[in-house]
Amino acid sequence: MILVERSAHVMAPVEAVWDVVQRAEQLPAWLAGVRAAEVLSGEGFGRRQLVQAGRGAAHEAEVIAYQSPTLIGWRERAKGAGARAEARTEIYVQLTADEEEGGTIVRLIVVRWPAGPVKAALLRLGLRRVGADLEDSLARLTDLAAVG
Repeated sequence: MILVERSAHVMAPVEAVWDVVQRAEQLPAWLAGVRAAEVLSGEGFGRRQLVQAGRGAAHEAEVIAYQSPTLIGWRERAKGAGARAEARTEIYVQLTADEEEGGTIVRLIVVRWPAGPVKAALLRLGLRRVGADLEDSLARLTDLAAVG
């Protein structure tokens, strides 16, 4: 298991940030590496969605954590030719109201279970990029939530 986490302060209320992060169709606007996303079925906990990565890979995802308006998490499994069923990624977005400064503290967490030791070694080599993607995602989310 490989875990990467980043957090940021967003000058918007929890509800405004929640409105962005809980909507699948908003993922491409703020989550780095996502080209498209659509809901396949359901709402809230158990919702199924299709997430298309920038490199063309499609991932079917299921919402596995949902506590409105503070937590959403989903599990992605690779889909398509050559996809390994044991490889999976979980992404969590945790929101906490900042009582002192106002706004919201946003915590992004990515947990990956690579498909085998070679993939794990490659993923560890790319941890800086994953961290940079999370920082980019937080910057985009800050802009979206502040406007919205």
